Amino acid sequence: MTGLAQDLLHRARTGGYAVGAFNMHNDETTQALLAAAESCAAPVFLQVGRAVIPHMGVRKAYEMTRRVVAESDAVHVIHLDHGSYQEVLEAIRLGFTSVMYDGAHLPFEENIATTRRLVSIAHDFGVAVEAELGRIPDADQPVEWSSYYTDIGEAQRFAAETGVDFLAISAGVVHGVPLSAPQPLAIDLITKIAEVVEAPLVLHGASGVPDSEITAAIAAGVHKLNADTDLRLAFRRGIEQVWAGGDGQLETAMAHGRELMVEAAIQKMTLYGCAGHAAELTGTTTPAGRHW
Repeated sequence: MTGLAQDLLHRARTGGYAVGAFNMHNDETTQALLAAAESCAAPVFLQVGRAVIPHMGVRKAYEMTRRVVAESDAVHVIHLDHGSYQEVLEAIRLGFTSVMYDGAHLPFEENIATTRRLVSIAHDFGVAVEAELGRIPDADQPVEWSSYYTDIGEAQRFAAETGVDFLAISAGVVHGVPLSAPQPLAIDLITKIAEVVEAPLVLHGASGVPDSEITAAIAAGVHKLNADTDLRLAFRRGIEQVWAGGDGQLETAMAHGRELMVEAAIQKMTLYGCAGHAAELTGTTTPAGRHW
């Protein structure tokens, strides 16, 4: 069964662009992503990520997202990011349309086995599955990249034996924005993996990566790009700008943070090339009566 998530990324691969995947942290950040998607008619992956799960849990994060998207016509996928085995099962039960199972820390054979089981379960419910091979360090962590990059042969075997819908790889990205000059993306590695893996490729940690490298990664075969830090920092700037002028209501500060996050998300969607492509699936007009 092919669902919206698979359709979006296969369209992206055919069209030579990438779909943006961004994390929500509260109502305002969820609203910002949807408003950005509406504004530039882009599809979007709304990600329940590792920061929000300890804060409110998978169920409450999903319920929050469903409540907010009910007020939007944006083409969206609700996606679990970096889920454990049990969290993925919970997400499938709740109704997520896409999940990422993170077994990259496991021995290779165990990662294959557990991912294959989850793919079988998820596909019975029409849910797309993303998995990851290779390791992604935190920004400015000392790294010997040869031990972090995704192995081409392992990627080919992993994708073939698990049946994953998308494969996240390590090709020089980091979690967060590096303070020093970032590691250039290994574009040749991306190209070689794309040649042997049928599933669309994903890059996590796209914040702070130069625009030219993002464009090159898309051309090489990446069609889902995860970014959180750049957008979160934009939201933070909005809050700080309000409070820099003296005491202000939290709601006023978050509303301004939402405005700046909308602008940042539109920039990402435009760079990734997905702006305008939501119209291929459905209309994206803003519903009457939306209050944010």
